[in-house]
Amino acid sequence: FAAFASLTLQAPDLAVQELETAVKKQGLKGAAIGDSVSGAEFSDPKFHPVWAKAEELGVPLFIHPQSTPELAKRFAGNGWLSNTIGNPLATTIALSHLIFEGTLDRFPGLKVIAAHGGGYLPSYADRSDHACLTGPKGCNPDIKLKKKPSEYLKQIYFDSLIFSPEAIRHLVAQVGAG
Repeated sequence: FAAFASLTLQAPDLAVQELETAVKKQGLKGAAIGDSVSGAEFSDPKFHPVWAKAEELGVPLFIHPQSTPELAKRFAGNGWLSNTIGNPLATTIALSHLIFEGTLDRFPGLKVIAAHGGGYLPSYADRSDHACLTGPKGCNPDIKLKKKPSEYLKQIYFDSLIFSPEAIRHLVAQVGAG
């Protein structure tokens, strides 16, 4: 086991300093972060210095979701839906923004670990490959990805908290065992 830092991503410049201190002075192995910051997606350029620093240090960022509070009303009721559905959805949204906005192209050495097997994204990766082909109005023509969206899954690490051997087999089939 190794410790991760917790970063103040609301202040990206401070988060860069915190990450460097955590890794170089405190011996921590990376950072645990949420899935967005106060409604801002991680693909927002204001976070680029953080990703650059993590890439430079060669340390992973573990994305653990905080659910999707804007859906709280729909998640009300039995089944702890904010966790059951909301957390995998939030991970899926965060990863999709990093892919589709070109963040993973800009920082190809960035090590991202996605909680809960990457949410729904590995199961629907092929759908991502067709999004801009079938719905070009929803895609920015100025963003030219270097590869198909599903191929970015090969550069993301996924935890295995997905509850069944079949789920693990499916995840490995989609993203590889490495």
